[in-house]
Amino acid sequence: QVYLRESGGGSVQAGGSLKLSCRVSGMILSVFTSNVINWYRQAPGKQRELVATSIGGSSPSYIDSVKGRFTISKDNTRRSVYLQMDGLKPEDTAVYYCQAPYSGKDLWGPGTQVTVSS
Repeated sequence: QVYLRESGGGSVQAGGSLKLSCRVSGMILSVFTSNVINWYRQAPGKQRELVATSIGGSSPSYIDSVKGRFTISKDNTRRSVYLQMDGLKPEDTAVYYCQAPYSGKDLWGPGTQVTVSS
């Protein structure tokens, strides 16, 4: 079984930084290396939105609202994907999820809360 679990959320003031981690367990290295891993977020009363995507061997992609502030990275040996978030804004407040397509299913972690105060 493959599981995803996020960590690193918290409360910060506007302009601050957080680094989220997504640990993927149960996925063999060769699959993890090439697999797509996404970071999504969902703010209260809003739809879940795709924030950043890591694709093995390709450049990462971001939604426009986080470009230049967020950086997605991957550590294959640790089976982990990170989301470095700098210059946080109150509108970044949301529950952040990592997600991966695997074996015909969409796998999700339970999420981690990020709260940015003005």
